[in-house]
Amino acid sequence: MAELTEEEYDALDEYYTKNPPKINPLKKGTGYYTKRKAALSVTVDSLSASYLLSKAMATHKTPAEIVRELVQKELALAI
Repeated sequence: MAELTEEEYDALDEYYTKNPPKINPLKKGTGYYTKRKAALSVTVDSLSASYLLSKAMATHKTPAEIVRELVQKELALAI
């Protein structure tokens, strides 16, 4: 990615100072990143959380890695 020159930076700064982006506060949670985050958040019960944390500590992996392995095993069995 190319660096901005001082002139380009000043021009962008002036433009966005005079023309701020329009934001609609009624559209909370409709953006790409909010939807992506919501799709990736998973809630588990306390027993599952305890299992994941214990297994992660024992194997020196993250809980996400443990979940990924479990899902891969399930998918392999389904095929």
